[in-house]
Amino acid sequence: MSNKKKKKLTPAQQEYHSFARAREPRRPVLRNCVLAFLVGGAICLFGQFISDFFLWNFDFTEKTVGNPTIAVLIIISVVLTALGVYDHIAQWAGAGTAVPVTGFANSIASAAMEHRTEGFVLGVGGKMFKLAGSVIVFGVFSAFVVVLIRTVITMLGGS
Repeated sequence: MSNKKKKKLTPAQQEYHSFARAREPRRPVLRNCVLAFLVGGAICLFGQFISDFFLWNFDFTEKTVGNPTIAVLIIISVVLTALGVYDHIAQWAGAGTAVPVTGFANSIASAAMEHRTEGFVLGVGGKMFKLAGSVIVFGVFSAFVVVLIRTVITMLGGS
């Protein structure tokens, strides 16, 4: 707690805050970081295996293999979310499951499942895009800015 906020507390509240902080269990930050790294890496490695499978067994090129790979990862994530498995993995692995595209699919599927009793339009459609809407808007805006910068650089460079 910052000193500015501490000044607003009474002496008894400050003493209790110090008492509580001293007895609060330490978080295993290094362990959490290692688990997140390993699980996130494992998800990405699995995605690479899927991508290689599509490259070797179907008529995909390195430019076209990305979309079906992401679609398979999203489908697997949604199925694991529906079965309740993804949440257990996420509790154990932390941010490692939140960072790849599977984490985004999990959050949308979870919101859709949670609000399905409210109907398909107002419940599932409306609530799942509360989270997804901001991510989609930010992604579209970021893409616009990157293309704008690239266009200006191309115009100035003459390439």
